[in-house]
Amino acid sequence: MAIDLHAVPHGPRDDQYLVSRRAAWFAFAMTVGLMIFDYVDRQVIVSLFPHLKAEWNLSDKQLGSLVSIVSITVALGGIPVALFADRVSRVKSIVGMAGAWSLATISCMFAPGFGALFAARAVVGLGEAGYGSVGAGLIASHFPARMRGTLMAGFFSSASIGSVLGVILGGVIADHWGWKAAFGVVGIPGLALALLYLFVRDYKTVELTPRLEKARQSAGSVARHIVRVLTRSRTMLWVCIGAPAQLIVVSAVWAWLPSFLVRTQGMTPQAAGVKASLVVLAGAIGSIVWGAVVDRVARRGPGAGLRTVATLCLITLLVICFAFGAPRLGIALSGNTQFALILLGGLLMTCTVGPASAAVIDVTHPGVRSTGASILSLFQNLFGLALGPFVAGALSDSIGLETALTITPLFGLIAVAAFLRAAITYQADKAGSAEPLAAPAGTPARGALA
Repeated sequence: MAIDLHAVPHGPRDDQYLVSRRAAWFAFAMTVGLMIFDYVDRQVIVSLFPHLKAEWNLSDKQLGSLVSIVSITVALGGIPVALFADRVSRVKSIVGMAGAWSLATISCMFAPGFGALFAARAVVGLGEAGYGSVGAGLIASHFPARMRGTLMAGFFSSASIGSVLGVILGGVIADHWGWKAAFGVVGIPGLALALLYLFVRDYKTVELTPRLEKARQSAGSVARHIVRVLTRSRTMLWVCIGAPAQLIVVSAVWAWLPSFLVRTQGMTPQAAGVKASLVVLAGAIGSIVWGAVVDRVARRGPGAGLRTVATLCLITLLVICFAFGAPRLGIALSGNTQFALILLGGLLMTCTVGPASAAVIDVTHPGVRSTGASILSLFQNLFGLALGPFVAGALSDSIGLETALTITPLFGLIAVAAFLRAAITYQADKAGSAEPLAAPAGTPARGALA
């Protein structure tokens, strides 16, 4: 069975550039650019919460659902999109996704009420479905394996940069031209980048194994076969539990910090959005820093990197719980001291972003890396990013926002346990993912993917 060895990073070629350095870095820059506007369009709404609450008299649970619904539809659509991208074209898939979510964001400005805005936000998520996993797979294919953890951290940290811009722009634009105008302004750049993305070099679809070729007789059999191959890895299972647990903490803080500052410190929505954006920016910096740190620590031995991630999750929990909960314990904190602690928590809490994606890619066969990453994305969106804002909002309606933000970080305990467990099986699963593909036509077969 014929195979394009240049298209599949594997064996010795796994530590080389797929195309020229210039083309690879152009692909990285464009993929990061779209990731930024992906999250601008997602997060622009959080600084609009005070305006929406005042104009439509919405509960905190309703406000949180406007963030959560995007993550839910991203999760539900992620695997089908990645399956299509892995077998057809990653570049064309990305162009279509970017155009769809940008148009859906623009449509939010015409929503006459909560129901219409909720529906439009759901469509934003459908457009963004699969982008993170397909983009990660494309970047992984273009660069040497030794750079993967740092590049994944850089790629996913751009989500933090987009969130910063979304929070800031939402508050500034709403203050000057009204909250509806914010959706129109931030939706346009994604359309322009989508067209430019057509110049990114794609990599060819490859044959996986004779068994998978037979399974491709129907779409359902393809999906079942690939999922069966991917779920053999215990490491992937535990990472798919730990990563979303930590993202519950991240998404809750990012979504509700502007409202927390408005309600507890009397800030204007614009000022609160700007200050909260510093925490999101700290998260962007932290994801790059911790990605590089984990890459370096991982050289010390099997599972060392994942154990470091578990430690960082535990420290995050302690810092954020104390930052929001100290007043409840009778410990007086000045506004500046409390915010400094929240900022430190923001720097720490994105520690799983790069290492989780790199670990999943490491234990997934090169031919289905986008699909493997999409499974992680499904868990992260459905059980992490979607739950955080909604759970914190529901808790806020019953016990107050300050207490809700004190309790929510306890989900980090699940992350600690899961990453420690993943460290045990990582080395064996990584070795198992390197099973040889079918050989080029005319050469003896060296085995097949089970």
